[in-house]
Amino acid sequence: MSDHSTVNFPDLLDAFMWVSGDAAFSPEAYISRESGKIYWKGFDDSNLEEELPDDIDDPDLYVPVPSKNDLDLGRRLVFRFAEEHLGDACELVYGFFRSRGAYARFKDLLDRKGQLDHWHDYENKAVEAALREWCEDNDLRIADTPDRPGPTQS
Repeated sequence: MSDHSTVNFPDLLDAFMWVSGDAAFSPEAYISRESGKIYWKGFDDSNLEEELPDDIDDPDLYVPVPSKNDLDLGRRLVFRFAEEHLGDACELVYGFFRSRGAYARFKDLLDRKGQLDHWHDYENKAVEAALREWCEDNDLRIADTPDRPGPTQS
C-alpha cells in the first residue's frame, strides 16, 4: 500500500479502550485501510450508528484495532512501572497478579504511596507510543489534533 490512510488519534484511542474493555461484550473495532474510518462491533450491534461493511473481515481492506493485551500493555506494563518506581513493593505487586482483583489492589497501593497520577501518566505515554508504533506497522498515519500533538522524545 503506497498511501497511508489517516486515522484520528482520539478516535483510535477510544476504539482501543473499547476493544480493551469487558470481553463479555465481545468488543471489536476495525479501521478502513482506505479511509481511516473506524467501525465498532460488539455482541449487540443494534446500538451501532451504522452497519458494518460486508467485507469487514478482509485484512486487505480493514485492520482490527488491538487491545491492551495485544500490545503488551497489561500486567507487563504494571510490572515495568513497579520495577522502575516502587522499589521494595515489587514483590507485593507481583503477588497481586496471582489472583482476581489485582488492578484494584495495585491502584490502591499506588494511591497510598502517592504514585497514582504518576502511574496514569506512565500508562498514557506507553499506550500512545504503542498505538503510534502499531499504526506505523499497519501503514496507518495518525492525524494529530492541535491540542494533542505527538509524543515528545526524551
